Amino acid sequence: MKIRFEKDLPVLLFALVSASTLASLPQVESAWTGVKEVYGEQDFGLRILREAMLAVLVAYAFFEPRLRNGALSSAVLAFLGVIATYVLFEIGYALYLDLPLVVPMAGLRVFEYLPLALIGFVTSRLGAGGYVIHRFAQYLRYYIALQAVLAIAQALWAPPLFGVSFLGGGRPFGTFVSPNLFGATMATCALLFSLVPGMRKWVAASIFLALLSGSRTAFISSLLVVYFQVYAVLRPRDRWALVMPAPILAVGALVLASSPLLSGRDDADPTQDGRIDLWQRVFSEQMHGPADLLFGWGLGLSSNTINVLYGAEHFKGQFDSDSLYLYLLNGYGLIGLLAYLFFLWTTTRTSVHPNKGLVVMFIFVAGLTFNMWEYFPQNAILMYLWGMVLGTGYQSVSIPVQAGPAVSGSYYRPPSS
Repeated sequence: MKIRFEKDLPVLLFALVSASTLASLPQVESAWTGVKEVYGEQDFGLRILREAMLAVLVAYAFFEPRLRNGALSSAVLAFLGVIATYVLFEIGYALYLDLPLVVPMAGLRVFEYLPLALIGFVTSRLGAGGYVIHRFAQYLRYYIALQAVLAIAQALWAPPLFGVSFLGGGRPFGTFVSPNLFGATMATCALLFSLVPGMRKWVAASIFLALLSGSRTAFISSLLVVYFQVYAVLRPRDRWALVMPAPILAVGALVLASSPLLSGRDDADPTQDGRIDLWQRVFSEQMHGPADLLFGWGLGLSSNTINVLYGAEHFKGQFDSDSLYLYLLNGYGLIGLLAYLFFLWTTTRTSVHPNKGLVVMFIFVAGLTFNMWEYFPQNAILMYLWGMVLGTGYQSVSIPVQAGPAVSGSYYRPPSS
């Protein structure tokens, strides 16, 4: 059998994302009946499917010579070595703080889908990133169609377990454990579709589903996609008219997303957000000195995995961060947080992808009130896209680059064969 990752990889990526339709089946069934499972008592059900599909993807990349050789290059190994060294230090520091090993190991979940970033990086370096993402988007249409049918049905007839939808039923959750996870995934799909020419209808469908979820983060992320789409089609001399009011538009989007009509909740006032109170309490109670600031105060204590396994506040200092940046500050300290932001900035400086600004800004915004690297399949899709965008700055083959608007064209085209 001849392995050709240009044809195989889109299918494997689609199979990985499709695992989310079954991974949370017990929780979905409970939500349909109006029963919300609590932390520490959840049935893990078929979640092993996503880990199994990830293992298949990693194995495929290992046995595909071009992917393997690209991922094992000296530059990539050096980068991974630096990360591994600091992570091992943080694990040792967590054990020094008398935390059981399971806690810092849970803090490593943000790296679980890092192999997808490496695959996207190598694929893009080989000049096939555009074709792979094009084929992946074609398959992803069926996934969106399934989620749309379920979401509309839930928005009409499901019990209002998570709030009330503007269609009269409960806030839709698709095949996920909550509307927030559903909305985040739909917004991420909108991002992916926006990178592929001829996918405007699917961008619109994904944005509608993100809006229907009532998730504020998903709504704002979706508007970010729309903003960059409009920005791309404007003439360079006219773009200032869109840039100048951007802060006002952002505040307006937050207020609109927090309205009871869209959010489906009466407690979504951004000026009285429980997250803000939580963050203030965490800073005042958990950060006691320079060491806590620089290196964190316990890798994994803010991981959602620990909440699921043991319940809330089982360990001293445990909390639900609801923010990637607070998660990084807790587990990896200011050093880890700044390293993450530096890597985002480096991506914008080295990549030549025409939509690098959209992808990087989307990743940045998604982490403000959501630790997206812990939630599947948003983490899988974003990891691959990040690697693909970064890889366009290090391409090992010569390919034509056409910088054009995101809605009308792109620098890649699917091969004619």
